[in-house]
Amino acid sequence: MKKFILLLLLMTTPLLANNHLFTLEQKAFLQEQIRETLINNPEILVQAANAYREQRQQQSQQQLEKIVKQNQNRLFNDPNSPRLGAADAKLVMVYFTDYNCSFCKQFDPLLIKIVQSQPQVALIIKPLPFRAQSSVTAARSALSLWKQDREKFWLLHHRLMAKKGYHDDASIKAAEQKIGINLMQFDSQTLDTINDNLALAQQLDVQGTPATLIGSQVLSGAVSYEQLQRIVKTELEKLK
Repeated sequence: MKKFILLLLLMTTPLLANNHLFTLEQKAFLQEQIRETLINNPEILVQAANAYREQRQQQSQQQLEKIVKQNQNRLFNDPNSPRLGAADAKLVMVYFTDYNCSFCKQFDPLLIKIVQSQPQVALIIKPLPFRAQSSVTAARSALSLWKQDREKFWLLHHRLMAKKGYHDDASIKAAEQKIGINLMQFDSQTLDTINDNLALAQQLDVQGTPATLIGSQVLSGAVSYEQLQRIVKTELEKLK
């Protein structure tokens, strides 16, 4: 009964601002009733906050699903984005990363391990050079090699990820030389790919790296292998 009364009182609250509908005494009375009801029934505020949080989560989820649907080809079918795993994988993870990101360097092997141990899972790499000019240089080097030699791309990718700290031109060139290549110039299309990655990240509300689209969620940051396994298992079950 009290909740019903509160509901009626809250419905009248927006009307209190209208000076023509209530006298000052009536406004004061209604406001006092609302205050007392909330004080005597604080659980109502908790319930309202929980309901609001759930509503916001549902809206965010619906927005994410809409964005993913609208950008299917850019996310999952871009031939210029490196891919690991079966072509017919049920679950395709999209991984936004930076070769200067320390957390990416920790998380990268876990994603690759998941793909290697789960035939139903694939991984797409979207370089997102947030951190420095050398992030852009490393990304362009890796993407250029992907277009030339996909097997050697992975060798370079692992080399670039293995370096502690930030890259510079010398460390990027050294990584290339260690796998037996010498990129004299970058493929011009790599800038278009990077710009598209930045646009996709903005639409997905990616705030930094690593960020991984896994099924119906965007995982921000790095997690343990056990946590990653659970997330992947949950998303695979949704696809059954």
